Amino acid sequence: MRQQSGDASLLRRLNSAAILRVLREVDVATLSELARAVRVSRPTAEAIVDDLIAEGWAEEWTEDDGDRQRGRPARRFRFRSGAGHVLGVSIGGSSVRAMVADLAGTVTASGCVPTHRHLSAAERLDAATALAAETAGRAGLALEGLAAAGVGTTGTVDAAGRVVKSVALDDWTGLDLRGELARRLPVPVLVDNDMRLAVLAEHWRGAARGRSDVVYLFTGDRIGMGLLVGGRPHRGAHAAGGEIGSQPNDNWTAFRHVMDYAMAAEPGELRSMRQSADFAIARARAGEEKAATAVRELARGLAAGLVTVVNPLDPEMVVIGGALASAGDLLVEPVREVFERHCLYPPEVVASELGDDCIVVGAVRLALDHADQHLFK
Repeated sequence: MRQQSGDASLLRRLNSAAILRVLREVDVATLSELARAVRVSRPTAEAIVDDLIAEGWAEEWTEDDGDRQRGRPARRFRFRSGAGHVLGVSIGGSSVRAMVADLAGTVTASGCVPTHRHLSAAERLDAATALAAETAGRAGLALEGLAAAGVGTTGTVDAAGRVVKSVALDDWTGLDLRGELARRLPVPVLVDNDMRLAVLAEHWRGAARGRSDVVYLFTGDRIGMGLLVGGRPHRGAHAAGGEIGSQPNDNWTAFRHVMDYAMAAEPGELRSMRQSADFAIARARAGEEKAATAVRELARGLAAGLVTVVNPLDPEMVVIGGALASAGDLLVEPVREVFERHCLYPPEVVASELGDDCIVVGAVRLALDHADQHLFK
């Protein structure tokens, strides 16, 4: 918004920011409603709204003719979400994803490129930068025109946006990710751990909306966990809250059942943990009982690993996300049964509907939070 000087101008800016915040929180509002909410006179509210419209932050809303009542209707206004956009990026071992959204969180463009865990840090950063520019271009925007960029990545990420430790990506431990991306992207850059952003996404747009205490289990090429405590992603003393780290034999013993099944079904095929799970799930859906048994044992094994987290944290909900979320109907009930037997207060168990976009959606929310703090202050 325009910078002005003087005490009166400062008060005007504060009132303008207050009205803009009200418009952000409601669908539409009349001048009288805005004046009451901000505690200013109606003429003052009208002058401020006129300025906000001129600056592109607000717009007048007109009812459809069929909805219009007799007489002259009160003028109504709403926040113009297209006045700004943010970028979300997720950087993982097998892909980099990007998403551009307006200030209401509506996605206007997205993209994904495959990567490999053995890429150098420079190669991975170049891939993320190129995808960010390409995705912004598809939204009809230049990177310079974005309000902020949120970035999620695997590993322990400190408050300064440095990757303190990573067991999933080569050449990633010790990387000043925020600093490196800030040199490549001409926008404010925020960086956080991918699992914290995944549970943030579930709280914002997913299964955990309205919940305050949630455990998010990510299942895919690796196992990860995000914790929502008191409505906020839990960081921990070393910013490692929820991190599982390297597991014996690079997988949880829960996956032994689907890996054994896949090997027995097709002895000549070597499959990863995730590939074995996908194979068994597909066979289970086709009605093969041995595959269904292997998938049930996978679910029970995952639940057994979660019991030691669920009991002390006492969450309202456990969300199963990542690659196995698509098999939710096969996993949710066995997990729930284990919780019923072993948890003091069994939480609700659901499968995520955000799919592979969970981390990048959380990155968008991270960028929007920054935009809210700086655009509307």
